[in-house]
Amino acid sequence: MPTGTQVFYEFVKTHKKVSGRNIVKLSIFVPMKNRKLKNSELERISPSEYKEGAKTPLILILDNVRSLNNIGSVFRTADAFLIEKIYLCGITASPPHKDIQKTALGATDSVDWEYAESTQTVIESLQKEGVVVATIEQAENSVLLQDFEVECDTSYALVFGNEVKGVQQDIVSSSNVVIEIPQYGTKHSLNISVSTGVVVWDIYSKLKALHDLP
Repeated sequence: MPTGTQVFYEFVKTHKKVSGRNIVKLSIFVPMKNRKLKNSELERISPSEYKEGAKTPLILILDNVRSLNNIGSVFRTADAFLIEKIYLCGITASPPHKDIQKTALGATDSVDWEYAESTQTVIESLQKEGVVVATIEQAENSVLLQDFEVECDTSYALVFGNEVKGVQQDIVSSSNVVIEIPQYGTKHSLNISVSTGVVVWDIYSKLKALHDLP
């Protein structure tokens, strides 16, 4: 019988009793390749541990995002990469809401967030604190994501915009830098939740090379 953490499939063949013969049971154990892990094996931290633990020096700002499912997805991505805080601005809805929860899956309990009516006020306040504000948009003089370099001992705030209109022009103009995700197909943009995942992973990877991040 196999022992340890390795899991096996068991194939059992049973013969019914025929003409006075005994039942024959054949068990074959075959090693499972690339076994999927259970949630209990992933060793995730609790919401309280998240709030008390060290964070990635990265803030997300949602500028008039209308879809509650997109908002929830951003929370879930933020939780995955230990984002410091999310600012929900303008028409962007706030938790608690069942449609946000549908995609956030509880991430609203771990990630710190704040609602603000004015995106402009938020970025001006962050800039005064020395945070570099980067808008994710297609604009003149934008920097391609792969070419954007992060600096040590610097915090960053990423601004993501409305599903149709994108980030407001005054916010784009007020940002320290505009980052563009390169696209090579026929479409002009990505869904905001997809953009968030792409950019956060890239920036997190670059910050990880400079900081003691998980």
